[in-house]
Amino acid sequence: MYSFDPTEEQQMLVEAVGKYALNDLRAAAREAEESNELAKKLVSKGWELGLLQASIPEAYGGFGERSAVTGALALEEMAFGDLAGTLAVMTPSLFATPILLVGSEEQRQTWLPKIIEGDWVPYTAALIEYILDFDPNALKTMATASGDQFILNGEKAFVPFAKDAEAILVYADLNGVTQGFIIPKSAAGLTISDEREKLMGLNAFPMYRVKLDSVKVPAANRLGGASGHDFAPVLASMRVANAALAVGVANAAFEYSKNYAKEREAFGVKIAQKQAIAFMLAEMRTEIEASRLLTWEAAWKLDQGKEDAYTEAYLASTGAADMAMMVTDRAVQILGGHGYIREHPVEMWMREGRGFATFTGLAIV
Repeated sequence: MYSFDPTEEQQMLVEAVGKYALNDLRAAAREAEESNELAKKLVSKGWELGLLQASIPEAYGGFGERSAVTGALALEEMAFGDLAGTLAVMTPSLFATPILLVGSEEQRQTWLPKIIEGDWVPYTAALIEYILDFDPNALKTMATASGDQFILNGEKAFVPFAKDAEAILVYADLNGVTQGFIIPKSAAGLTISDEREKLMGLNAFPMYRVKLDSVKVPAANRLGGASGHDFAPVLASMRVANAALAVGVANAAFEYSKNYAKEREAFGVKIAQKQAIAFMLAEMRTEIEASRLLTWEAAWKLDQGKEDAYTEAYLASTGAADMAMMVTDRAVQILGGHGYIREHPVEMWMREGRGFATFTGLAIV
């Protein structure tokens, strides 16, 4: 069974991420949300923490080994500061981590060093589709084999930094199986929307629609090479990441509303002493802890190669999405009228909390 105590290296990493999350991301979050823009220096500073680099072996230019548990701990801590900033810092991992997990040796040697050895560069991935019954295992974007290449047709939504991306890892259905395809930004038939996605939250995080009109992809650019890859470990890693981010945002909302309740007075007493408020806070904390443990367990099982890891990742993600919506909504309630105004961040966290049901594919551990 796994230990609940982080290793010394994990603890050092979490502490470093925590300082960045509070001192940099949290401090800039509201301005970034209002201006629809994250400062480049802010993203670069987060990149310099080396989260992705520490998950890549030395053979490919990194200085560590991948650990889903470590990734989950770091994402939760960073999202406690700001979700949009966290997603921006970690966008290159959407491209690099699947290549590390299921890419061919040639793909690892070609792409990983150029991504992680320099400054932050927006390599990205496109999984999500703008359809009511979106299922990562039943995509509408189609790939068709044609000689020594594949032809892709379809449309993707919520593609981070697509406008500036050097290359995009696009997921498509190939004979009923989800497969990834590496597409350079100059590919003919690849069109990126001029306008960014307009969402309820994440206004500072640039996402775009991407259309593929008979885009030709060499067989060598199929993730995993000619034989392809198993999509399950990639999707499970995305789901664990989504759960960890949800826990981070929910915990931010809980801590803020708890501190507010301890300071705010009504009829001569702190509102935290009111039974209704106290019960809310207790339930919020309980649900956060339950989701956190389920996320850690799923991440540990991924690292250990357990047979039920993929099921646990799905449960962690769906459970955390519901939990985040409940906790952030309660945080707004606890602040009362103050919860609905932009002077306090809980309204922003509630808008983000609503999105976790659709955010799988925006981060990966």
